[in-house]
Amino acid sequence: MISETPVVERDRVVRYSLRERVMHWLVGFTYLYLLISGLAFYAPQLYWLATILGGGPVARFYHPWIGLVFTIAMVWMDVTWRVDMRITETDRRWTKEVRKYIENRDEEVPPSDRFNAGQKQFYWVMLVSTIFLLLSGLVMWYPEYVPWNLRGLRSVAIYIHEIAALVTIGAFIIHVYMGVFMVPGGMKAIVQGYVSPQWARSHHRLWFNRVQGERARE
Repeated sequence: MISETPVVERDRVVRYSLRERVMHWLVGFTYLYLLISGLAFYAPQLYWLATILGGGPVARFYHPWIGLVFTIAMVWMDVTWRVDMRITETDRRWTKEVRKYIENRDEEVPPSDRFNAGQKQFYWVMLVSTIFLLLSGLVMWYPEYVPWNLRGLRSVAIYIHEIAALVTIGAFIIHVYMGVFMVPGGMKAIVQGYVSPQWARSHHRLWFNRVQGERARE
């Protein structure tokens, strides 16, 4: 499924539809709940985080259920953005010049489409990690259904869950840092849904040119 076509207006470009923004924030807030509750269970020194969520027993009860909501939201995101998230030759060129992007030398970075290679890599890391978190989480949630001759899966599931969670935490920190501090206007786009034509041309030139061309043909 191709995401909804953005619109170029006089002084702004609609980058994300309302549906896409709801989808994104549903993923974000459910992940944040899982992050806080998961860290509380991960180490005794972090158990105090559970108080933010109403206490340990409450967080323990809702953690797997919120995990299911997060998984459903990720499936929704995959259905919506999968076409946009395909890795292309343009992305490979962008990746080779990623140092210039980090140094804010945007004019020297190869133009990107609706999502740049870094955003796509974050997406795929989160999607794959979600699969591992779901499968290992189900084993941890219902260990009594694991056959006795496969009881070793219980210990394996714990390690897989922890590793996948740590991977997503690292990716999440980078994602937030880039969206809030490294790319001015990025947060505004996912909150309000639109960006200026100058922003779109600077950060996602291929996408902007394509959308502008579609608008001109209407």
